[in-house]
Amino acid sequence: MEKKQLDDIQSVFDGAVASKRVAGVNVLVYKDDSEVGYWQAGCSDIDNKKSFSRDTICRMYSMTKTVTSVAAMQLVEQGKIDLGEDLGTYIPEFYNLQVCTEGGRNGKPHKSYRNILIQDLMNMTSGYTYGAWSENCPAGEHLTSDLINELNQSAAGANNITTQDVALRLAKIPVSFEPGTDYQYGLSADIMGAVIERVSGMKLSEYMKKNIFEPIHMNDTAFYVPQEKQTRLSKVYKSIKDESGKRHLEPFTNCNLGIQAEMDKQPAFESGGAGLCSTVDDFMKFARMLTNGGELDGVRILKEKTVQYLTEARLRPDLQKRFDIKMEHMSGYTYCNYMRVAYQKGMCKAITEDGEFGWDGWLGPYLSVDLKNRLAIVMTMQLTDAGTTEITRKVKNIIYTSL
Repeated sequence: MEKKQLDDIQSVFDGAVASKRVAGVNVLVYKDDSEVGYWQAGCSDIDNKKSFSRDTICRMYSMTKTVTSVAAMQLVEQGKIDLGEDLGTYIPEFYNLQVCTEGGRNGKPHKSYRNILIQDLMNMTSGYTYGAWSENCPAGEHLTSDLINELNQSAAGANNITTQDVALRLAKIPVSFEPGTDYQYGLSADIMGAVIERVSGMKLSEYMKKNIFEPIHMNDTAFYVPQEKQTRLSKVYKSIKDESGKRHLEPFTNCNLGIQAEMDKQPAFESGGAGLCSTVDDFMKFARMLTNGGELDGVRILKEKTVQYLTEARLRPDLQKRFDIKMEHMSGYTYCNYMRVAYQKGMCKAITEDGEFGWDGWLGPYLSVDLKNRLAIVMTMQLTDAGTTEITRKVKNIIYTSL
C-alpha cells in the first residue's frame, strides 16, 4: 500500500474534528493480516479533554449485528439452526403471526399467509421494523415504538425486560408486510438473539463470550462496561447546525433502542441488534478472523465455506429492488445475514471491491472486510444518527486508492 497517501486520513479526521462534525474518531487498517496503520483525532470526553484513543470503548450499536450473524452461522454449521426453517420452530409464539399493512394505529391485522423464516430474520425481510416514523405507519410499527420506549425506560431504571421478553412481545405485534415480500431494517436481530439463546441454552452474552470473544481474546467486548473500565468509555455527542450553518457538539445522555446510556450494568435485554461495546483493536480481531476465512491465530470461529457464503449472499431480485428504493445510500450493495455485501462496486458511493462486506452502527462505528484484498477496516466514533458518514467514505476512498 502507498503509505504516504494514507497520511491523508489524518487530514480528514483533523478537519472533521475542527469543524465539529465529530467529537472524536479513530480507524485501524490491516492488510494481509498485518497492521498498516492507525489514526485518531479529537476527544472521547470534551469537558475533560480526554483523547479518543485505541483503548477508547465505544457503543457499537448496529455493528453488534455482525457478531450476532457469526453466532447464528456457527449454529447453522452445527445443524442446530436452519435458515429455511420457520421461526416458530424455535419460538412457537411466532406461529400466531399477524400482519397489518393499513396505515394508522387502528389498522386491522389479519393472520399472515406464511410464517417468518430464519432467513427472513437474517435478511431483514421479516416485517419487523424499528418503530413508527409517522402517524400513517402501520399499527405494528406504533406498537413497536411503544415497546422501544418501554425498553428505554427499563434500561434507565428497573432493567427488568429480558431478551426473551422482547421476542415474546414482538410475537404479539403485527408485522408491516407479509414475511419475505419486502425489506425493512428493524428488530429482526434482537429476535435472533432470543433464538440463539433457545438453541444454545445460554444467555446471548454467555454464548458470544464462550464461542467468539474468549477464543480470539476480545477482552473489551461485552454488553456492558464494568466499573474498572468505565473511565475508558467514550461520551456520546450530537453534531448540530445553528441558523448560520455553523456546527456545535452537544452531549447525548439518553437511552436508545433499549441500550443503557452509561453501559454500567449487565443488561436484562441483551440486544443482538445493538447492545455491544468494544474498542477499535478488539473489533479488529473480529474483522481479521473474517478476513482470514474464519480463523485467527490458529483458532477457528467459522468454517471458510461459511465466510465465503457471507460474501456471496444476495437478496432475491424482487427484494433487492425494495432494498434499493429504501436504502438508496447503499446503492451497489445487497443486504444479507445482517451485513451489507458489495456486488456492483461501480454503483457504490465509496470505492470498494465486489464481495466486501460488513456493517455500521447508529453512532458511526464501521466494519469492512474484503477477502479478495485481505483488507480489514474498523472505525469507531460516538456521533448520534451517524451510520456510514462522509468521513467514513472519504477514509475508505483513501485506503482503496492506496492499494
